[in-house]
Amino acid sequence: MKNIRKYGNPPFTVALIHGGPGAPGEMAPVAKEISHISGTLEPLQTSASIEGQVQELLTLLKKHGDLPVTLIGHSWGAWLSFIFAARYPSLIEKLILIGSGPFEEKYASKIMATRLSRLNEEERLKAHALGKALLDPGQDNKAALSQFGKLLSKADSFDPLPSIGEETEVQPDIFQNVWTEASQLRRSGKLLELGKRIQCPVIAIHGDYDPHPYEGIKQPLSQMIEDFRFILLKNCGHVPWIERTARDRFYEVLKNELS
Repeated sequence: MKNIRKYGNPPFTVALIHGGPGAPGEMAPVAKEISHISGTLEPLQTSASIEGQVQELLTLLKKHGDLPVTLIGHSWGAWLSFIFAARYPSLIEKLILIGSGPFEEKYASKIMATRLSRLNEEERLKAHALGKALLDPGQDNKAALSQFGKLLSKADSFDPLPSIGEETEVQPDIFQNVWTEASQLRRSGKLLELGKRIQCPVIAIHGDYDPHPYEGIKQPLSQMIEDFRFILLKNCGHVPWIERTARDRFYEVLKNELS
């Protein structure tokens, strides 16, 4: 698998950073939509560590991007973009965080409970079993992670449009290793502290139905980053571009930020 895709024409001044960790290709629909107004890169992370993904992104942006670029990160990709912008502030023009995880541990405790409350009993039991399976390093967890992701996607979505058949190939090793590092980074407080090094404008776009509580992004970042704006989308889950009622508003906001 190539680790970068290009959409539209140069200059390539926008890069979309996928989540997961280990869900390469999930932002392809967004890349196609915004490529009409800006040349767009879609880097696909292949490293199983945060530092590896940062360095991989640095290499790809230097080789293919017209620096400085606007980074648009979704979910884990929002954190990776945040970390990258703190490490290499001169390379980033603007930072856009979509459906980010909360930046402080105190906001994270209810995420899974919220998700499970939106599933029926059979689905909850299945989610528990799959969660345990993912913690077993002796198993081939690709199928388990894929099924787990589909259950969470159901819980994360308000009114999703039908799938258009673009399946994302999940990567369990990357998910397990990177998320272990990332969760520790948040618990330690070091993730939020990185915000002090960010020099560009930061915009967070978040759905009001996203189980990741928006207060966990809005409150910490508004206190840490001088040039910060927060946009809450109504009737919108974790993935705005698949939401029937929020999709158009999401793209309107995103394109306004890129114009």
